[in-house]
Amino acid sequence: MTEESALDADVLVVGAGPAGLALGAALGDLGLRVTLLEQQPLAALQEPAEDGREIALTHRARRAMTTLGLWQHLDEGEVSPLNKAHVIDGSSPLVLHFGQRSGSDEGPLGWLVPNHLIRRAAWRAAGERAGVQVIAEARVVGIERDEQAARVSLADGRRLSGRLLVAADSRFSSIRRMAGIGAAMHDFGRSVVVGRVRHERDNEGVAWECFRYGNTLAMLPLLGNISSAVVTVGSERAPEWLALADDEFAARIQAQTEGRLGAMQAAGPRHHYPLVGVYAQRFAAPRLVLVGDAAVGMHPVTAHGWNFGIYGVELLARELGAVHRRGGDIGALAPLLAYERRHRVHTLPIWAGTNAIVSLFTDERRVPRLARRAVLALSELAPGLNRVIKAGIEYQLTGGRSSLQRMN
Repeated sequence: MTEESALDADVLVVGAGPAGLALGAALGDLGLRVTLLEQQPLAALQEPAEDGREIALTHRARRAMTTLGLWQHLDEGEVSPLNKAHVIDGSSPLVLHFGQRSGSDEGPLGWLVPNHLIRRAAWRAAGERAGVQVIAEARVVGIERDEQAARVSLADGRRLSGRLLVAADSRFSSIRRMAGIGAAMHDFGRSVVVGRVRHERDNEGVAWECFRYGNTLAMLPLLGNISSAVVTVGSERAPEWLALADDEFAARIQAQTEGRLGAMQAAGPRHHYPLVGVYAQRFAAPRLVLVGDAAVGMHPVTAHGWNFGIYGVELLARELGAVHRRGGDIGALAPLLAYERRHRVHTLPIWAGTNAIVSLFTDERRVPRLARRAVLALSELAPGLNRVIKAGIEYQLTGGRSSLQRMN
């Protein structure tokens, strides 16, 4: 028996969320044996519960999802085009507009898909790969790594080994902690309350980011005269918004949108999430690599988490595929560091920029208020600066293709 055949898998992935499952599908396509370990029961993976979150997908994310077979498991009626985005601040009449250029045939900025449907699609895509298996209700309590393999110990006493261990177990990753890898955490001290509303008028695929005083409101356009209302408030005020009767919640949203979409009524339950951003100090170590939120956990309102997750899967699969094809060791540090370098180049500026923009636009002190009014005014009045500001804010806040991407 060879050393390789003695291993339980080529790759052990802890966390069967969308990033872990997508990576399983990508590595399965390379002919690798992948075992995913997940604490949730099997039923929760097969049919994830609706959680209120709408994910804004970029064109790159859609291409990657199509390549891995995830997109094919989404119904057209579940995908809402994001055509334009508008940003307003308080009672200012200035509006920052994002969208297709006049006469452009580039299509929408992106697409909105419910998070639980992405999770379901990832489950189904991973299940189509013969070399991928999922062990549910499996809690990892210890890890070991040496020059030959990575090993995990489960709470029920089982031990599994592979050439590479992948942490895909959320922004508060226990595997990252067991490996001694720290992370920068930005606790915004705020929470989001999310709920769908039905309205009289067509949203025309336009997202609104309204930085009101007292709270922020994002209106994400869905099909069928429905929008997802994402309210960001100080965490101490979240219970108040959750306790509102449906008609009271709809009335508040209608008032804050200044009647742009007409009369509103609640169209589903509300959900509540704290706002904490996470960026790991390292994405790679000997026989260990971090993907998804374990590597980069974005501010939830920007909906970048899954985009970065699928980008990371794409990059890591490319590096491991090159090693595997030449018969190399997929757990060796060199390809993992190459993945880390490339993923950092794209994610770090946007992680920092998003935190800065969110902090600026949610700070209600006088100087920040004046600063963001100035940003909006300059972006509309100075043509050159307009393109730069729009490119940055568009990419940070809408999850769509930025003007800089189109210019390049």
